[in-house]
Amino acid sequence: MKDDRLLTAEEVSDARQRRLEAMKMQEIEGNPLSPEQIEMFEMFERERWSHERRRAYILARALPRAAE
Repeated sequence: MKDDRLLTAEEVSDARQRRLEAMKMQEIEGNPLSPEQIEMFEMFERERWSHERRRAYILARALPRAAE
């Protein structure tokens, strides 16, 4: 089932908070997000994409790279 609904402002705020916390953890682990990755997540927030749509977008980009 495809979820094309837009997230509410509260859902976007919650997702942003989780992203910022995850980014801090990635930095502690020595694996910070690249500027391209940060921009992608900011775009998700700006466009209010659903979590399902975000996952589909990331998978569509990652799978071809993993096959290399």
